[in-house]
Amino acid sequence: MPPLRALFAIHLAAFLLGLVGLFGALSEATPLLITFGRALFAFICLWLFSHFRGKPSTALSKRQHGFLLLCGLLLALHWALFFYAVSIGGVAIAGLGFAAFPAFALLLESLLLRRRPGPLQWLALLLVSVGMLLVAPDFSLTNSSNIGLFWAALSALLFAVLSLLMRFNLEQIEPYRTTLSMTLVTWLCLLPFAAPLLPTLKAMNWLWLAVLGLLCTAFAHSLIASSLKRISASSVSVILALEAVYAIAAAWIFLHEQPSLSMLAGGSLIISASVLISRAGGTQKRRNS
Repeated sequence: MPPLRALFAIHLAAFLLGLVGLFGALSEATPLLITFGRALFAFICLWLFSHFRGKPSTALSKRQHGFLLLCGLLLALHWALFFYAVSIGGVAIAGLGFAAFPAFALLLESLLLRRRPGPLQWLALLLVSVGMLLVAPDFSLTNSSNIGLFWAALSALLFAVLSLLMRFNLEQIEPYRTTLSMTLVTWLCLLPFAAPLLPTLKAMNWLWLAVLGLLCTAFAHSLIASSLKRISASSVSVILALEAVYAIAAAWIFLHEQPSLSMLAGGSLIISASVLISRAGGTQKRRNS
C-alpha cells in the first residue's frame, strides 16, 4: 500500500471508528445486544477473509490461547460499557470519555515497566484531567452526562488494559487473527444472555448492527493493520485521535446532540493530550533504538 493510500486508509478508519457510537444508538438495542451483534458480524467477516485467504497459520501455544480468551472477555466488557455510556450520556460524551484511553495506557505502562513519564507525558495527563472536568457539565453524580462520562472512561481504562495485554503477549500473532479470536470469544460468551432477546430485534436493528460489525470493526481494524505497514505507530495514533472529533460531529449532525463550549474545549484538550502521548511515545522509541 503506497504512503498516500495508507494515510487515506487510516483517516477512513478513524472516521469509521468515530461512527461506532452513532450506529450503536441508531440500532436502538441494549448494550448487550449491540456488543453481541457487533462481535458476531465482525467475526463472520474476518472468518470469511481468513477462509478465502487460504494461507496456513502457525499453531498457537496454550499461553497464547489463554491470553486470547482473556482479551476476548475484556473486549466484550469494554464494548458493553461503552454502549452503556452511549445509552446514558449520548454519543459525544461517550466518545470523549473513551478518548482518554491513551492517558490510561500511559499510566498503566509506566507502572508495569516501572518507568516515570517524561515532561510531555505529564503534560498530557494534566490536559486529560482538565479536559474531563470541562466535559462534565457539573459535579452532580445524578447528572446523566456525568454518569455516561464515567462509564465511557471506565471503558477506556479496560481498553488500555486490553491493548497492553495484546502488546506484550500477542504481538507475534497476525492482527486479523487476534481480532478474529477475540470477536469469537465475545459473541460466544454473550450468546446465552443475548439469545432470549434476539427475537425482539427488528430488521433495521440488524442492519445497523451489521454495519457496526462489518464497517466499524472488521473493515476499520483491517485498514489500521494494513496502514501500520507503511506509517509509524505514533502517526497512526495521532490520526486515530480524530475519532472523538468524528463522534462529536456525527452526534451533532444526526442525533442533534449539540456540544457546549466547555465540552468542545475539554474535547480539544483530551485530543491534544492523545497527540502529545503519541509523539512522546515515538520519541522514546527512537531514543531506545
